[in-house]
Formats: sequence, C-alpha cells, structure tokens
Amino acid sequence: MPFTDVGEITVTSRTRVFEFGWQSWSPTGVYRLEETPPRAADDNVQVICYRSETPVPAGAFQGEGLLAVDPGDGGPVSVFSAPGPTVVPSIRARRHGDRLRVSADGPVRHTASDGDLGAALRHWAATVAEGHAPADFPAVPPMWCSWYGYWDKVTDTDILDNLALAERHRIGADMFLIDDGYEAEIGDWLELRPGFGSLERAVGAVREAGRRAGIWVAPFLVGRRSRIHREHPDWLVRDTHAGTMWDQDLAVLDVTHPQAATHLVEVFRNLAALGIDHFKLDYLYAGALRGRRHEDIDPIAAYRRGLELIRTGVGPDATLHGCGAPMLPSIGLVDIMRVSPDTAPRVLPKAGDISQPSQMGARLAGAAREFLHARWWVNDPDCIMARPEVEARAEWAAHIETTGGLRGSSDPIAALDTWGLDTTRRLMVPTRTDPS
Repeated sequence: MPFTDVGEITVTSRTRVFEFGWQSWSPTGVYRLEETPPRAADDNVQVICYRSETPVPAGAFQGEGLLAVDPGDGGPVSVFSAPGPTVVPSIRARRHGDRLRVSADGPVRHTASDGDLGAALRHWAATVAEGHAPADFPAVPPMWCSWYGYWDKVTDTDILDNLALAERHRIGADMFLIDDGYEAEIGDWLELRPGFGSLERAVGAVREAGRRAGIWVAPFLVGRRSRIHREHPDWLVRDTHAGTMWDQDLAVLDVTHPQAATHLVEVFRNLAALGIDHFKLDYLYAGALRGRRHEDIDPIAAYRRGLELIRTGVGPDATLHGCGAPMLPSIGLVDIMRVSPDTAPRVLPKAGDISQPSQMGARLAGAAREFLHARWWVNDPDCIMARPEVEARAEWAAHIETTGGLRGSSDPIAALDTWGLDTTRRLMVPTRTDPS
C-alpha cells in the first residue's frame, strides 16, 4: 500500500522520536531529530533483521506498528500505532521545517498522551495487550542454554556434562535448552546431525535430573540443502527468499498448504513426545514474509496460523519462546519473547549494524523494550555470559541484572572462574511478575 499522511507535529530542538523495530533483532530506540537511526548493513540483513518490504528512505524515521514523538516542550506525546496485532503498518516521519509529517501504509491510531515518553509507551503496551495477552505472567525459572558455549557443534555429551556441573556448582537452572546444532539440516528437525549423539539420551538425562528440557527450532525456515526442500518443493512459499544463512539460501514453509501444516504439527508433536516442553522458536520473521502461498491470505495471518499449528503440536502447557519474531503479530501466541538482537562475546557488532550479534545491540534494544515485560509476554534479554574471555562481562551482567525477564546461563560451566560462577549464581533468578 502507498504511504498516506496521518498527522503533523510541531517540533523543537528537544523533540525525540521512538522507533519500534519490526522483530526481535530490529533496532529499537529513541532518537533526536538530527540523528540517523540504525539501518540495515546490506540486503541480506534487511531481510533477516528488519522489515524486508519497507526499507527506510534516507532522512526518515520509521516504526513498525508504533512510532511515538515526544515534542520536548512538555506537551503531550503523540503515539501513532497499529490498531492491533493483526494489521501492522509501517509508520514514517519526515521533518519539514518546524513540522514533523507522519505517514503510514495502513490504518493507524493517533493518540496524545500526557506525561513522559516512557509512561506513554507503557500505557500503549497495556492497551494493545487487552483482549490478546494473558492478564498475568507467572514467574519463569532460569535456564541453561548451549548456544554461546558450543554454537552449532553441540553434542549430547555437552548437555550431560553441564547438567552435572550445574548440580555441582549450584547453578540454579530449571530448564536445559538444546540450541541450534543438533539437527541434520535447517528444516529437517527430526533428523540429527552426525556427531551430535542422541536427542533421547540428552532429553532423558535432563528429565531424570528433575529439570525441564528445551529445544531450538526455526520452524518456518527450509534450507536449500534439506530433505524437505528437495522432496517437497510444493510445501514452500513461492516468490520469496528468507535470506542466506548457514551457507545456503533459505525458503519459507507454507503453513497454508495442508500437507505442510500437518508436517509442522507432527514435528512438534514428536519433539514433545520426547519430554521436551520448552520450544525456542527462532527466525520467526520468515513466517510473515510476503509471497505466493497455497491459500491466498495476508502474511501476518499466515504467521499467526503457523504459531497456532505449533501450539496444536506441543499442547497447551508447553512454553513457546519466540526469537527473531515479529513483535506485534506475536502477542498472545508466545509465552516468552526475545526483545533484542543476539548478544555476543564481543561488545561491538562485526558489521557495524546493531541488528547483528553484539552486546551493544542487545543492550540498546533490550532496554528500549523493557516496557513490554509482563504486559505482552515474559521478556528474554538474551543469555548471561560470564566466562573470562567475554569482553566487558561485568557490564553485560549489569545489564542483565536491570531486566525483569528470563535469565539463562550460556557458558560452558567448566569455563567459569570464581567471578563467573558467583555472578551466574547471583543472576539466575526467576522472572519478575510485575510489569517493568
């Protein structure tokens, strides 16, 4: 849809604009009029970390489903927002002299809110949650995650070793999450990578130790090397590209295709049957990409249907944990949500784009989205990393301590020194149940 004007605001030298990013990894924050907010480093990053169909033109601000303007003169904060989680317009603002002209490519609600920008955002989040998100959010215990210690070379032995070390060193992880690296290919979730070992062995040991078991899945991605891509091309969304990762092009599973939908449910039903009840659903942006589907429905409707199919497979009591996920369209469908880009052992992103893994990007977006915690879901600010080789590990730990969201250790526990062990024990507490 073309962009049409939806409002104008008089600006001052103190005016600030809040941009709300499309998905978990999209930068989110507050910017002065003379600042240029973060933008995608290249076309592949635009697809994977931003909203692919609406790149931001030079000289404009843009929020996905939300753009707020604090005039800086004590006047009301203007909030331009989507009418709800199922229709999410891109909302732009351009300066014209002493006016900021706002436009959007879909329906927008414009409200004026007294008080500061933080209060306006908290009020907006609470209003959007009504009728969609749960009324309250019970505390979620801390977890241990394999990703930042073992990356995609994790084995079942790594899980068992850290399970034993967590007990020995009193690391209070209630759940052990097997992250990316167990699967044979992206899309072939029930086939194991040679060298991983046994998923049944790892999950069984976690359960026998009295802990819960979790697993990582990118449910809407299909890698070009996968068996699914080779044997079921009719299950893929046509005329779309989900980016390039894992040294291969990525396609999108068409959840509106009856056989693909059945397959998706069965994948999660099988994983749940192993005793897994926490599902980290990653790269979820793919489910909302535009393309030709078996059924002619809106991409956001297709995305939400995909999450509903996953819920059918895992059952009502399992935990769905979104990541790389469109923010507004996920309300009411996930229990936990990553609210930032990935962290990293380093402070700065390699590409200079803060949508890419780094402590800086994770801190900035995580702090800017803290107001969503216990209003839309339980926030996930990403994992604790406290081993000696992690840059600025004390600063990263301090950021985690300020958040109310999910706590998860992701170090090989054997690599922790005294400071790392003490810090990890201190930070591994349940989530706060009150909104931030």
